[in-house]
Amino acid sequence: MRECVYASKEEHTIFQLSVPIAPEDKRVEDKEEFHDLEKTHSECCSNDVKPIKGDLNAKIGHDTNMSRNEEACPYERSSDVTMAADLAFGNVPPYYREMYDIVCPSQENIVDHDMFIKLLVKSSLPKQTLSQIWDVVDSRQGYLSRTGLYKALALVAFAQQGKPVSEKLIQNFAGEELPKPSLGDLTDLRILSIRLRREKNPMRLGLTYHEICALDTVQISLVPEKKGLFLKHVEYEVTSQRNKSIVQRRYNDFVALQELLLQKFPYRMIPQLPPKKVIGADDQFIEERRKSLKRFLNLLSRHPVISEDKILHFFLTFSGTDVQHKMKDHFRGVLDEFNSNEQAKEAEDLVPIDSTNQLSIVREQMKQVFNGFLQLKEIAEKMVERNKQESADMLLFGKELCSLANSAGTESDWGSGGNETWDHLRSGMKSLHPMISNVSSAYVDLASEEENDIVDELNLFLDILTAYKDLCDRYEHFSIALRQRSSSKILPRRSATNPIVIDAENQAIQQNEKRNNFFLHCIHMETQLVHTYMHILVKVLQSLVNLQTKGLSNISSLWKNMQPLVETLIPSPGVTTPTSTISR
Repeated sequence: MRECVYASKEEHTIFQLSVPIAPEDKRVEDKEEFHDLEKTHSECCSNDVKPIKGDLNAKIGHDTNMSRNEEACPYERSSDVTMAADLAFGNVPPYYREMYDIVCPSQENIVDHDMFIKLLVKSSLPKQTLSQIWDVVDSRQGYLSRTGLYKALALVAFAQQGKPVSEKLIQNFAGEELPKPSLGDLTDLRILSIRLRREKNPMRLGLTYHEICALDTVQISLVPEKKGLFLKHVEYEVTSQRNKSIVQRRYNDFVALQELLLQKFPYRMIPQLPPKKVIGADDQFIEERRKSLKRFLNLLSRHPVISEDKILHFFLTFSGTDVQHKMKDHFRGVLDEFNSNEQAKEAEDLVPIDSTNQLSIVREQMKQVFNGFLQLKEIAEKMVERNKQESADMLLFGKELCSLANSAGTESDWGSGGNETWDHLRSGMKSLHPMISNVSSAYVDLASEEENDIVDELNLFLDILTAYKDLCDRYEHFSIALRQRSSSKILPRRSATNPIVIDAENQAIQQNEKRNNFFLHCIHMETQLVHTYMHILVKVLQSLVNLQTKGLSNISSLWKNMQPLVETLIPSPGVTTPTSTISR
């Protein structure tokens, strides 16, 4: 039996809850099989109770990611004294901190109980073992702290190694770093973490760029053979890491997806699609369109709201034929987000008073950012082209050397006067040709990496900014139409006497005001998402420096390898004196 202590919010009285530990040694496959532990923890962390305040002098243990002077939440300090001592026997690995960021989305040092239960279940340990781990880390205060989580992760790792659950495992640990547990794919936990964070503070996106990228990664490759009896078309193989799915799609399927998403999410950023070129689509056009479609899907699958939608899930997972028509039939008449999102009811409370003015300022800022990134992209494209041209020049240079090396040698010393320079050069040029070809290949590799790591990343952010501009344009058109509709109803409403008509018009006006507020709230969130994606510039600058350092260093090494050869193309003078065979 185990007891948890709670304090009621209303009466602040202490009471106890006894929880039996299940004796069976059964493997946990899902949350339902671990229902008794989840139910107990849920009761401990429900909104109807609050934890008892503890010792304010306690400190969190050996997490070097925290400041020494950082103070823990006052709710949790009493239990962290002993836990800090327990964790003093091993350093906290980065994986533990990653888990903390996921299961404690509020960053208030109180681990969300639902997240913790899901985390334990992912270990696939027997239910009895998980109950024993909970008994060891339970602070008896209805929640789990950062140190308690670290302790639980260490015990899970020890249990997966076949060791019995005990605090002594941590106390007697002699290694430098605590063991890392095996918890499998954490995508669902990350998604739940984002949702909880958004619910806690709906006016803050509160996401990092790395968290957004972790939502999903979509790859698109060309299907080798074109399909169609008469009109050939290109098909794409779409792979979603999150959904673990591989499907084939046509360009028109992407068009249908975009139309449905614009219908349901007119208040969100929906990226543009690349143009459709029916006749004369060369390989370069097809490749550029493939990259653009990949960016399109990744932006959608990493969107905090759209990534959860059934329309996108259908597109990424449906394996049947005639996708575009079946998708349209399946989601025919779908309601837009205003009619399906619970936040729409309280949108007025989520919109700051000066939102309209702030939006005007931000739109102007985004125009400047777009122009700046567009210039960066054009410069990066020139860098890529220069390296491609450098590669082509080196290739031609090597071919000319090879051609000269294969030309006729000195048949007699009539012209050379006994000078053997040309024969030495012919031999050296044959050796130089493959080495110069290596330089050409190095420039090709550098250009390819610059295109993937710099140009494509800049294009991704430009796609975001373009989608943001389209969103703001939609809001502007909506606002104009709303004002025109309101002004056209003012005079007839003043002269109307039928209370039913007046009431209906008032309700319509209120509904439009709510829709306007929800639109502004969504734009506020999308603006924060754009700022999150600005981390792309960090990636671009890092890639630029790394590629130039690595690429030019490699090219420099290739040139240095030629130095011994070019310095000995001609033997040193004075070794032998050529003599002429021509009679004087």
